[in-house]
Amino acid sequence: MKEASETLMYREAHEAAAVVERQLRENAPILKTLGEQLRARPPRFIVTCARGSSDHAAAYAKYVFETRLGLITASASPSISSIYDADLHLDGALFIAISQSGKSPDLLRSAQAAKDAGAHVVALVNVEDSPLAQMADTFVPLRAGPELSVAATKSYLATLAAVLQLTAHWGNDAELHGIVERLPEDLRRGWDCDWSPMIEGLTKATSLFVVGRGYGFGAALEAALKLKETCGLHAEAFSAAEVKHGPMAIVGEGFPVLFFAQGDGTQDNTIAVANEFRARGARVFIAAPGNHDPDKLPLPDGVSPIVTPLLAVQSFYRAASALSLARGYDPDVPPHLRKVTETM
Repeated sequence: MKEASETLMYREAHEAAAVVERQLRENAPILKTLGEQLRARPPRFIVTCARGSSDHAAAYAKYVFETRLGLITASASPSISSIYDADLHLDGALFIAISQSGKSPDLLRSAQAAKDAGAHVVALVNVEDSPLAQMADTFVPLRAGPELSVAATKSYLATLAAVLQLTAHWGNDAELHGIVERLPEDLRRGWDCDWSPMIEGLTKATSLFVVGRGYGFGAALEAALKLKETCGLHAEAFSAAEVKHGPMAIVGEGFPVLFFAQGDGTQDNTIAVANEFRARGARVFIAAPGNHDPDKLPLPDGVSPIVTPLLAVQSFYRAASALSLARGYDPDVPPHLRKVTETM
């Protein structure tokens, strides 16, 4: 049996700090130019298009764009173009297509339809010679390098970092630039955080909820997917603002719930919901900076709420690799899955 540190999932997640450093160095000219273009001709709205982990990155991007740029951001289903062949009215829109491989047919069809409908198409893609990268009006490489594990890790974190860098350049946001420049060091500080309570608490679990809000909601979506994908563990993601609207009814004694929180206006509500679940007998795990919970999943202090989800997901990936092995799986070779999923 492998050690957790021997898995590709562990090793690739560990590369996140170096990936972000490379992005900062090599993508600055691309994003500076794109930021100038977007300030000169502001789009009317933003549309994201992605699947899987890339769509979870888009959920994070929605909160970043709307809070930092004030632009409504919506998610477009690729099926609208690839299956329904609907006419799109995207003149003056910014269309952001996100993909690790850049070759899924439905995403390519959607990007081309958006381009034909008058949108400026930006592609955040890891594979630099991919069809999507070549099709886009502006290609922003993720710079994650080859990713061999079926479970995307460093490419997901690279996408979140690229979203932050794009936003900083677009908004000419000195504060956000500073936050992003510190991100590689924050990721290095966060790598050794001890999430063993989650590993021990979920080794025998059969189902759980993963909860986040705001910037942390995309992290909850991503964690739930990875728990299914690498650990054979049924997990559902919810917003802390929505989880009490029905889902709480099935939570009882010992039911595990994993919370992601960050130090902004959503934190008090998220922690209050966690405490309510605990009062019902649930086994609650909370990932938050400065957390002193009995089943705490620590994160570094002194980081901006907008980057806390990146550190939380990085720590989660490390723990998930170990949890997968503890449950008798290999996180690098999930059953029935392959690295590139080509949806029509």
